[in-house]
Amino acid sequence: MGSKHSKGTTSTSDPVPFKSFRVPFVDLEEATNNFDDKFFIGEGGFGKVYRGVLCDGTKVALKRRKIESSQGIEEFQTEIEMLSQLRHPNLVSLIGYCDENNELILIYDYMENGNLSSHLYGSDLPSMSWEQRLEICIGAARGLHYLHTSGIIQCDVKSANILLDENFVAKVADFGLSKTTHGSVVSTDVKGSFGYLDPEYFRSLQLTEKSDVYSFGVVLCEVLCAKPAIVAALLREQVNLAEWAMNWQKKGQLEQIIDPNLFGETAMKCLAYPGVDRPSMGEVLWNLEYALHLQEPVIQENSTIPIDELSLQINDFSHVDTSSNAAQIGTLNS
Repeated sequence: MGSKHSKGTTSTSDPVPFKSFRVPFVDLEEATNNFDDKFFIGEGGFGKVYRGVLCDGTKVALKRRKIESSQGIEEFQTEIEMLSQLRHPNLVSLIGYCDENNELILIYDYMENGNLSSHLYGSDLPSMSWEQRLEICIGAARGLHYLHTSGIIQCDVKSANILLDENFVAKVADFGLSKTTHGSVVSTDVKGSFGYLDPEYFRSLQLTEKSDVYSFGVVLCEVLCAKPAIVAALLREQVNLAEWAMNWQKKGQLEQIIDPNLFGETAMKCLAYPGVDRPSMGEVLWNLEYALHLQEPVIQENSTIPIDELSLQINDFSHVDTSSNAAQIGTLNS
C-alpha cells in the first residue's frame, strides 16, 4: 500500500513543482476499488468524479480527466497552482494530485452534502431553510471576496461549483479556468458556463472581477427563485434566468418573481450592465450579511419551516421539469 504523499513516484509528466502533493495511482485505485461505478458521484467538463477513502481514512473526492476531455494539462496545472497556495474556510481544499501513466487526477476533501444546485432543484433532497440558503450564499461570497483580494478571478462561478460540507458550509470549487490579475483587465478567450457567463466579457473578451460578480448574481437568482440558470423547456423569454429577472426589473415588477426585501436587489445589482455598475464582492458580502441580520427575527420565528413554505413573494416553479438541467448547461472552451 502506497503512502498518502509520495515524493518518489515516477510520473510521465511534471506539470507543477508541488511534488509533495503527488499521490500514487495505486493508492487511488485502492481508495475507489479500481474506480468502481458504485463510487461514481458526478461528471463535469474535466471528467468523472468519484468518492473514495485513502489508506489513512481520509474521505476524498477524485476528479479524473477523461481522455476525450477538451480540458487538459493547462487546467490541471492551474487548479493545483491555485489551491496549493490558497487557504480559506470557504474554498475547497486540495489534498493532492496524480499524473502517472497519462492519468490526470485531482484529489479533494469530500463534501458530504454535494453542491448547491442539487439542493435547489432537480432532486429529491429535502428543502433547505431560508437561513441555510442565506448562510451558504454568504459563505460563497466570502470565498470569492478572498480570491479577488488575492488577485484571482474564479471564471466559472455557478451553483454546481459551490460545494457543501457536512455542516452545509459553502466551499467554492473548480479553479481550472481561473486567472490571476491585480486590479487589471485580462484579455482571454471566452470560457465559462452557459447561463452564468458575463455578457460584457462574452462580447469584449475582457475579463475582470466583475465577471465573477455577474455569475454570482445568477446564483443568487437561482437561490431566490428555485430555478436553474438555463431551462430550455420554458418559454423563450424565461430560458435564461438572469435575462428574465432583468426584464421583470425593467418593468418595475421584480417583486412578482423574487422578494426585493431580502437580497433580490443585491442580485440585480450583480447583473448590472455595464460591469462597472456592479458592486465588488466585498460590497455583495456586506449586503448579504446585512440581509441575514434583517431576517434574523423572521428566521427565529420560523426556524423549523422550510423555505418553500414561507410566505415569500416567489413564484412556484415546482411544475417545471428540471431533471435534464445538467445537459442544458454546457461549458464553453475556446
